[in-house]
Amino acid sequence: MIDFSSPSVFKLTPVDPGSVYSQVAPLLIQSEQLIYAFKTTRDFVAFTNKRLIAANIQGMTGKKVDFTSLPYNKIQAFSIETAGNFDRDAELELYFSGLGKVRLEFKSSSDIRQLGQLIAGFVL
Repeated sequence: MIDFSSPSVFKLTPVDPGSVYSQVAPLLIQSEQLIYAFKTTRDFVAFTNKRLIAANIQGMTGKKVDFTSLPYNKIQAFSIETAGNFDRDAELELYFSGLGKVRLEFKSSSDIRQLGQLIAGFVL
C-alpha cells in the first residue's frame, strides 16, 4: 500500500487517461469510467467516476504493482490548494473515514480546481 503520510518526492503530472487504462481496466466495475490520470516517474493515480486508484509500481522490473482503491463515498472532507508564484505545486487533501488524510501533490500544470469539482460532484 502507498504510504500516504510520507511527503511526496515526485509531483503528479497530468497524462492522457488512455495511457494507464490497460493497467486499471481489470479493476474497473460495470459502468465505472476512467476520467483523469496523473503520473510520477513510475507510479500513477487514476480518478474514475467512483473512486481514486493509486498504483505503486514496485521492484526493479516494475511487474509487481500495488493498487490502492479509495472510494469517493468514504470521503468526509477534502481541500484543494492551487499553485502560486513561489509555491509552484498544487495539493489535494482527502479525509477518508477509517483511513485518515491522503495528500497528493501535483505540478502547477494540473487543473486542481477541475479535480476539486469532480470530487465535489461525487461527495456532496
